[in-house]
Amino acid sequence: MTPRDSDTLARGVPDLESRLHETHHETLRLWLRLLTCTLLIESNVRTRLRGQFKTTLPRFDLMAQLERNPRGLRMGELSRRLMVTGGNITGITDQLVAEGLVERQPIPEDRRAYAVCLTSKGKRQFDLMAQAHEQWIEEMLGALPAVERRRLHGLLGRLKSGLNERKSEPPPRSARKRVVERRLPREKHA
Repeated sequence: MTPRDSDTLARGVPDLESRLHETHHETLRLWLRLLTCTLLIESNVRTRLRGQFKTTLPRFDLMAQLERNPRGLRMGELSRRLMVTGGNITGITDQLVAEGLVERQPIPEDRRAYAVCLTSKGKRQFDLMAQAHEQWIEEMLGALPAVERRRLHGLLGRLKSGLNERKSEPPPRSARKRVVERRLPREKHA
């Protein structure tokens, strides 16, 4: 095994923790552990969706949003929820429309806009994928006993709340000054 191989985990996911050492701050080590776990789970799900359903995670995510919103969603709302560009949403939607899994329905109060909805075929397909997805996640996280999963869920909930609170706070004055300084054009010296 080469040193480069040891920096890569299953399914080609980089082991983001491999370059850390004891002098790195505990919070950095925690952040990289969370990110590595997320990437491993996501990689596993991507591989299984492709292998079992011949689909991609972005397509699954778009269909999941539509399943939660049976009346449909506008393209802009899908883009916002999935945090991708409108062009990405259009491309995925076009593919799913061509396969008969979603449809665009006009919005009566706005003749220029459409709501994207799952078709009955799309709902059946999504239900199969969602059931398999849930089993995969249970399998992957099943290595932790139930009591530890509940504890981890609670701890991550506290972290999430803290992050949301900090998001609404203005950055410290010194950080704001650095941001402003970076935005100002440098003077040209003659």
